[in-house]
Amino acid sequence: MGREFWDERYGEAELTYGSEPNDFLRAMAPRIPPGPVLGLGEGQGRNAVHLATLGHAVTAVDLSPVGLARAQELAASRGVTLTTVVADLAEFDLAATAWSGIISIFCHLPSALRRALYPRCASALAPGGVLILEAYTPSQLEYGTGGPKEMDLLSTLAELKDLLPGLKLEIGREVVREIREGAHHHGLGAVVQVVARKPSGSTSLP
Repeated sequence: MGREFWDERYGEAELTYGSEPNDFLRAMAPRIPPGPVLGLGEGQGRNAVHLATLGHAVTAVDLSPVGLARAQELAASRGVTLTTVVADLAEFDLAATAWSGIISIFCHLPSALRRALYPRCASALAPGGVLILEAYTPSQLEYGTGGPKEMDLLSTLAELKDLLPGLKLEIGREVVREIREGAHHHGLGAVVQVVARKPSGSTSLP
């Protein structure tokens, strides 16, 4: 699913996944220490805007300029600001800042890109920084209530544990839960949820 697909979807009148943040992110956001936060595959910005309302300086990255334009509109409606960057995550230099938080909420990437990206996320976190992730697992194919249909785009906890070197897993689980996020995430879903923290004594890339 490339830029044209997402531009078309994010150009629909209704916000694709609604205007409210993901439930898991909302619950886990207080674990992120003060400082800048990076949102991966942020689309129309509902999660980035929520974190901005909590006082974080948020950079939202997505392949779709249409989605990020909607993110800016949502931010303005909530009285907050976002930095938005149109970029392919395979090429985005996320190590330019030591991030207090990195979020990946239903950002489904090919396995090769996951293997390249998530270790870089671990390096790019500031000491004490937190990565928050929720994604559909292969079991989601049995539910059909949202998410990709290609197995390669779905994640497991075992895989993600291997891709976050140097981080301490505070939450790591695969669960089935009710998801109500717009028209495209609607019903019981099989997800993996991760909260991983960089130890305070660690160093980040410059």
